[in-house]
Order: sequence, then structure tokens, then C-alpha cells
Amino acid sequence: MSLLEVRGVMVRFGGVMAVGGVDLDAEVGQVTGLIGPNGAGKTTLFNVISGMQEPTAGQVFVSGVDITREAPHRRAKRGLARTFQRLELFSSLTVRDNVRVAAELAAVPDVDGTVDTLLDKVGLSHLAASVAGDLPTGSARLVEIARALATMPRLLLLDEPASGLDDSETERLGGLLRELAADGLGVLLVEHDMDLVMHVCDRIHVLDLGNIIAVGTPNEIQHDDAVLQAYLGTS
Repeated sequence: MSLLEVRGVMVRFGGVMAVGGVDLDAEVGQVTGLIGPNGAGKTTLFNVISGMQEPTAGQVFVSGVDITREAPHRRAKRGLARTFQRLELFSSLTVRDNVRVAAELAAVPDVDGTVDTLLDKVGLSHLAASVAGDLPTGSARLVEIARALATMPRLLLLDEPASGLDDSETERLGGLLRELAADGLGVLLVEHDMDLVMHVCDRIHVLDLGNIIAVGTPNEIQHDDAVLQAYLGTS
């Protein structure tokens, strides 16, 4: 049994089929990639998993429990946390207080210790007192990840975390994701940076026009004819 199981999820907006009967699994201790062209349905599927979008059909399970109709805050209590394409920080609060808010809401036993540990893990201890709204994009995205981790999740959903990052920041992010997986966390990653995806993911699902067209290791995906044609525009 996988940590996350998506079964037959379909999302229809009027006459438009955004997601068409998708199956997807994410495992503990692995980074699972979800890639595809713009408009493929990746964020819609993420919204279904996190409870922000009700599916037209299908089910979502966490550790075998059907959470399809559960509210986002209940899913968070089951161990799901996510970040967004657009930064959603509390811009007037400090970096420390952004992470503290999440730790307090999650009622972690040692709030101060947890915040310190997470800021150190993402490499932002030196910016703890900085106002989040003043940070460059790369640092701000790391704050979002630290805040999500402060809820003590089992599965971390990351929606384009490398967007706006330079090469060194992206490399650092990749190292962090592998470290989180090694610590036993499940990570589901939506990302357009193919170098990052191919270096950090254990398994990749490719979505095109709302449908999964390939599932495999990075090496398998790079040599899949359907992926080359649909995603890379070659054959």
C-alpha cells in the first residue's frame, strides 16, 4: 500500500476535461515527479489531492484511508502539506514567525526547537529575523518549504518550487529534497525544470491533456516515445 493513492480521478470544468481518470502513487522515502506541458492538468490534480478541488469522479487515499471528501485542514492532520506556484507567505512577518505559525497550529511539542531545526535544514537560519516580504524568490520558496515541514507532514506536495530560482539555488533545493526523502518523507513534485526532476525523482508520472501517458524511472521517462512526442515535441 502506497502512502498516497490516486484512483481514477477525473475533473471536468463544464465541457472541458481537465483531468481524465488519473491513477498515481507516491511512496514514503521517495521523490515522485509529476511533469507535463502547461495546461496538462498538474495543478488541478494537486488541488484534488490537497482538498482544494472536488473531483468529478475518482478517489484519493492516504495510507489506505479514503480522504476524497475531506476538507484541506483534515488532510493536513493526516500528514499532507503543500506549497503553491505563487508565493503564499505572510509577507509582513519574519521568516521565523512564518514557520512558527505553522508549528503552533500543528501543536508540535517543541515549537522553538522545531523552528530552529527547520530553518537550519533549509539553510535560512541567518535570515530568521528578516521580513518575509523582503526576501528574494529563492529564499522565499525555502521559507514556504520550511513552513510546510513545520506541520510535521508525511507527504509534501511541491508545486513548481524551483520557479524563480537560479542554478545554485536549484541545486540546493535538489539536495534538500533528497535529504527529506532520506529522512522518510514522501515528496510529490510538480516541476518544469527537467534537470532537477531527472536528478531528484525516484519515479515520474507524465501528464498530457489530463491523462497519464507514462510512468517510470527518470531513465525510462527520458527514452519513452510518448513522452518525447507529447512533452518534448520530438519523436
